Formats: sequence, structure tokens, C-alpha cells
Amino acid sequence: MTTNQNVNQEAAPAQAVSFRNAFLFWLKLGFISFGGPAGQISIMHQELVENRRWISERRFLHALNYCMLLPGPEAQQLAIYMGWLMHRTWGGIVAGVLFVLPSLVLLIVLSWVYIAFGDLPVVAGLFYGIKPAVTAIVVQAAHRIGSRALKNNWLWAISAASFVAIFAANIPFPAIVVAAALMGYVGGRMAPDKFKVGSGHGKADKSFGPAIIDDQTPTPEHAKFKWVRLAKIILVGAFLWTVPMALLTTYYGWDHPLTQMSWFFTKAALLTFGGAYAVLPYVYQGAVSHYGWLTPTQMIDGLALGETTPGPLIMVVVFVGFVGGYVKGVFGPDALFLAGAVAATLVTWFTFLPSFLFILAGGPLVESTHGDLKFTAPLTAITAAVVGVILNLALFFGYHVFWPTGFGGDFNVVSALIALGAAVALFRFKRNVIHVIAASAVLGLLVKLF
Repeated sequence: MTTNQNVNQEAAPAQAVSFRNAFLFWLKLGFISFGGPAGQISIMHQELVENRRWISERRFLHALNYCMLLPGPEAQQLAIYMGWLMHRTWGGIVAGVLFVLPSLVLLIVLSWVYIAFGDLPVVAGLFYGIKPAVTAIVVQAAHRIGSRALKNNWLWAISAASFVAIFAANIPFPAIVVAAALMGYVGGRMAPDKFKVGSGHGKADKSFGPAIIDDQTPTPEHAKFKWVRLAKIILVGAFLWTVPMALLTTYYGWDHPLTQMSWFFTKAALLTFGGAYAVLPYVYQGAVSHYGWLTPTQMIDGLALGETTPGPLIMVVVFVGFVGGYVKGVFGPDALFLAGAVAATLVTWFTFLPSFLFILAGGPLVESTHGDLKFTAPLTAITAAVVGVILNLALFFGYHVFWPTGFGGDFNVVSALIALGAAVALFRFKRNVIHVIAASAVLGLLVKLF
């Protein structure tokens, strides 16, 4: 044990945190949560475990392992869990809402600037440089997840099969998830050792001093499992989903873009095993190929905006909703911004509602034991399949960036060089994603203006 740890252990126990102080922290986190889930989780660990000592290392990792099992953005779900554990249901709601609210507002504004002024030379130049960088970022995501998930030939085979399924056969992403889960279930019985892949978050063997919610702190009364409470949460959740969906269907009809967006992103919310990069191919298949809410180029630009704003990367759905509502003119030609803003807010509601329900309903079950939670064999197989799907996404982006007019047209050498430079910065020099995007945007602007 280090000297610092000894000092921390001898420090006085942290004082109970007020709801006001927690509110201010979650608000701050919403504005500084850059860096994807790894960066967001790192910020929460440093603040909640090390600096403020609101919760112990072991309890923090226990909650994180549960969130890693769920579909949806694990960092936001972890924030909901921490807020709920400290301040009951309203604490979880406040933590989860403030985690995404700044990003929602910022992306609505940026999406409007993009769609309304995207043809201006300055804006076009910035995105000219950003698109190749996004291609390199997606390749890095495939490498990062693959290096953690593909630990043996069985998982490599599942990943390869998922790539062929979506690239060559154009099989829908949900079908690939189901097939991978079945392979994991069977494989887990035939060769269980091949599907025992840890979450990669290490062991809870550190101590940063006495915490408000420590290893031995009894489970708070509100966090104890009760069937009545579970039934109430399920009913409230069903009400919060059914009422807006019923109103949209009744007023606009089932085939209206707003109704279809709400239904589509409800399904997307339940398929985000493996993070936002895993669900992006599904969003592309639906939003671009099936519904035509936006073009392939706009999809790439939306991911670029999502990478440069705080909050979960899955907040790219805000861009998809805004552009879809704006382009379709769902409220008429005189209310395009309102149409985009409403569509963006709706898809955010239906995308993140399940995350709140998963934590508020499942949290008491998790708190009933402080033993480690591990990935099941089906989830391990799904994670392996996700790697192949993300690789397909990288190829899709590369095709549209390097051959903007198709293979019959010219190869964009400048874009390829920017992508290569971004890849070197990410893989070789481990540069921050925000820095890479900013540098690439400047390069693109220089190329277009000069």
C-alpha cells in the first residue's frame, strides 16, 4: 500500500453529501464529460471515489460491472446508479438527466448550424477535414474493443461471421445480436472457459479512505429489493413510454416520421450492447437506408459532431432526429427549426428512458449482493460480434470519404492523407480524440480555402 493510500485511510470519513452538492456535481459532469465512456467513467471515479469519497472503490466497481451488462450508455447508467444510491429515485433522475441535457442543447444548436449553413465554405472546409478523422476514430474503436474482447479463436470466429453477415449479406443488426447470443449460449455450455472474458476494469483492491457509502455500509432502505417497488417502477416506465407513443400515433398516425423515429429509437436503445459504435450500423440501416431521414454523408458528419461534444456518443441520435425532422418538414416549411428540435428531443427521450428503468428497477437486485458481476457467455459473444460490425462501419465511412462519387470516380488523396495522419496520432501517439478532430478540421479548412 502506498503512502498516499495510508494517509487517505487515516483521514476522517467524508461528510454526508447534500442533494444540492450532488446536483451541482452532476450538472458540472454534464458539461465536462468528454472522452467517451472510458473518459466519463474515469472522471466519475476520480471525483466520487478518490476526491470526494462519496462511495468506495469496491462499491463503485460493483455498480459499474452491472452497467456494463446492460444495453445503453454505461457511463450515463453509472451516473444514474450513483445518484439513485445516494439520493433515492430523484437523485438518479437528476444525475441521468444532467448527464445528457447539456449535450442535447448543444447538439440541437450545432445540428441547426450544420443543416442551415453547411454549404458555407468555412463549414464545408471544417467537415472536409473531420470526416477522414472520424473514419480513423471508428477503426480505433474496432481495435480497442477487439483487443479486449477477442481473446480466443471462438470469439474471433464470431466476430468474422458478424462482419460477413452485415457486409456481404446485409443482415439486420438485431438479427446478428440474436445469433451471437445463441452462439454464446451454446458455446458457453460446450467450452465455458472460452467465454469467460472479464470486464477489464480490474479488481477493487484499492482504498482511498473512508467513504460515505463504504464497503461495509449497509444497503440504504430505499435500495432494498421490494416487489411492490419493482412493480411500481415498471408501471411508471410503461406509462412514460406508452403515453407519448399513443399521442403521436393518434395525432399523426403510425407512418409519420415522428412516430417512426420514436419507435425506431426505442428499439435502438435495447440493442446498444458494446457501446454506441455497436448501434451505429443499426441506426445507419434504419435512418439512412430504410427511412431516408438523412444521407450517408450527413451520418458521418453527425458522428463527427457527437465526438466533439460532451455526453455519451449515442447522443448522435440527436443529430439524426434533428436532421430528419428538419428535412422532412414535419411541422411545415415555416417551422423547420421547431420540427428538428422536437424530433431531436423525442428521440432522446425514447433512447434514454430504458436506461433509467434498468437502473431503478435492477439496482436493488444488484445491491442485494456485493459480489462481482461478470459477463455471461451470450454477452461475451455479442461483444465479439460487435467488433465485426464496427469494422464494417469503418469500411462504410472510408468508402464515402475516399470515393465520394463511388468507385467509378476519383480517389480522394487528401482525405486519405488526413485519415492516415489521424490514425497515426491515435494509435502511435495516443492523442485525445478531440485534439485529433480539431487538427483535422483545421487541415480541411486550409485545403478548402487555399
